Amino acid sequence: MATRVPIRRLITGALFLLSVFATLLLLSNSPDRPLSSSDPELGSARVVFQTTYGDIEFGFFPHVAPKTVEHIFKLVRLGCYNTNHIFRVDRGFVAQVADVVSGRTAPMNEEQRMEAEKTVVGEFSNVKHVRGILSMGRYSDPDSAASSFSILLGTAPHLDGQYAVFGKLTKGDETLRKLEQLPTRQEGIFVMPVERITILSTYYYDTENKKAVI
Repeated sequence: MATRVPIRRLITGALFLLSVFATLLLLSNSPDRPLSSSDPELGSARVVFQTTYGDIEFGFFPHVAPKTVEHIFKLVRLGCYNTNHIFRVDRGFVAQVADVVSGRTAPMNEEQRMEAEKTVVGEFSNVKHVRGILSMGRYSDPDSAASSFSILLGTAPHLDGQYAVFGKLTKGDETLRKLEQLPTRQEGIFVMPVERITILSTYYYDTENKKAVI
């Protein structure tokens, strides 16, 4: 004979489940809820760095860090990252692109240098530092970011809210994995590749018209 469950118990259980569901719904829609790395909307622009170990493509978060995005994209359009390099590869943490003023092997023209020497205000957000996120490098001054930035190789919660997130990797994780396997050396606080990882050239395109600009 089947055991009957009291109606009151069924109602109580149903109400409990409803309250849990309502709480989860409220949390998911709360404006104070920290954004996950997938929440920000990517703009239509894509940038490709062609390195000695493969291509890296990324997009921007113009609604999260508009001034940073404008500055970095202008540096790309001017060709400032050409012949620059990825000077730091700390497995599971970051691959960091060097400042273009000191990192390039090719000389800079006046327009490139003027833009490269500019700094941008620190645009800090709730976007989490997880693998693939692009985050500006800076000194202790929160408004000192210039042209160096990191590509996250893992989760780094201690960077959240302290460094400006402005985009994320859209293609090229296999290239990052190659970089993580390279021999490295310790130099001060930095883990650096033994061989230079050169950014041979860069180009950009718009996903809405698919036209590449070298």
